[in-house]
Amino acid sequence: MKKGIHPETHRSTVTCISCGTTFEVGSTLKEIKVDTCSNCHPFYTGKQRFVQADGRVDRFNRKYNLDKDENK
Repeated sequence: MKKGIHPETHRSTVTCISCGTTFEVGSTLKEIKVDTCSNCHPFYTGKQRFVQADGRVDRFNRKYNLDKDENK
């Protein structure tokens, strides 16, 4: 490795703004603030809600008044 071209790394403190959790990582920054972390993110906590949104095909069929039985 060449000397003098690599940035300095520090033990950084990561702080979650949502839940206040802090943990340490190695980074070139001294302090990092994040909106959500693995402690409060719905995907990781298992509290994720699946919302059934209308799909593109359904919107297209409604827009052009296409009936599902017509295509068969």
